[in-house]
Amino acid sequence: MKKKKTFKKIKDHSTISFFKTLILSFILISIFAALPNSIFFVKKNFKSNQIVINSSKQSFDEILDKQKSNETINEKIKDRYSWNIFEDIDVFGKNEEDKDPQRLSATTIEELFKYNGYDLDKVKETKLVNSGNQLTRLPKELKNIESPRKRKKLFIQIVLPLIIEENLKIRFDRKKLFQILNKNNTTNRDKAWLDLKFKQYGIKNKDFAKLKIRMDEIPVSLAIAQAAKETGWGSSRFAQEGNALFGQWTWSGEGIRPLEVEKDKKHKVAKFKILKASVRAYQRNLNTHSSYKEFRTERAIQRDNEGKLDSLKLVNFLEKYAETGKEYTQVLKKIITQNNLIDFDEVEILPTSLKMKNLI
Repeated sequence: MKKKKTFKKIKDHSTISFFKTLILSFILISIFAALPNSIFFVKKNFKSNQIVINSSKQSFDEILDKQKSNETINEKIKDRYSWNIFEDIDVFGKNEEDKDPQRLSATTIEELFKYNGYDLDKVKETKLVNSGNQLTRLPKELKNIESPRKRKKLFIQIVLPLIIEENLKIRFDRKKLFQILNKNNTTNRDKAWLDLKFKQYGIKNKDFAKLKIRMDEIPVSLAIAQAAKETGWGSSRFAQEGNALFGQWTWSGEGIRPLEVEKDKKHKVAKFKILKASVRAYQRNLNTHSSYKEFRTERAIQRDNEGKLDSLKLVNFLEKYAETGKEYTQVLKKIITQNNLIDFDEVEILPTSLKMKNLI
């Protein structure tokens, strides 16, 4: 009897151990089976915050903080290009495909302009230019035109409607700004528009006085002169490859690196999808950057006193645009006077409708 009880206890103990082992094995197998999915879930839902920076839209203030130690001439101009206020302008970003828009030959462009009756002498006489004569790229052959007069004429014909149309957009905005300021009640739509303009003109404290000063046109003669100087009348590599008419620098995003750039300088010349984008970025640059505050002040004084802008006076306040300083402004004056660019300052876009005519 005693042996039977002992045997029964051993048998019961073995059975319990077997079930324990079985349950433990099942638990372990389940854990290992679920482990990969658990790890994936944790990574997906509980990973630490990551900052993803689009280099083509990186805030230039951050770049300035990193480069404050370089108190050289570079300090004066490295802030010339600020991506945070250029977000609405078509530039080539780091991850974007660099597809060239259509490029016409110089001969084709000349024939097209002739067919459309687009002649600079006629423009000076009528003070009107057809905005339909706009190109997205400069012709490659422009730099090979031996006659300086012919090359300059074609270059002016190409950039003139681009500059005037962008000025017209600023004029429309300026007109709308004053209309809003003269209202008794500001609508939500007006507030949204103002918020956009404060951002585009780099004004953080909603200073209307500052916005009125910044939101203004750049004289056509001055813009043509700077484009001519910066591109060698359209022959530079930056203009040909990157639609860069005004040699604006960037430390972030895509750009074209100068061939003889100093080793300690990291800048590139910003490139644009189309020529018009380069014009808009140039205007935004002069209208927002601290280096051109005196330029904007003088422009505001001219507006108040005469209403018209004098490029030969305004150019004196652009010494900081180039490293050569005052010499640069003297070259611009020479380009303006020798090529009679003042004649284009009062040229308007040919209205395409009665509504547009009234707005102009």
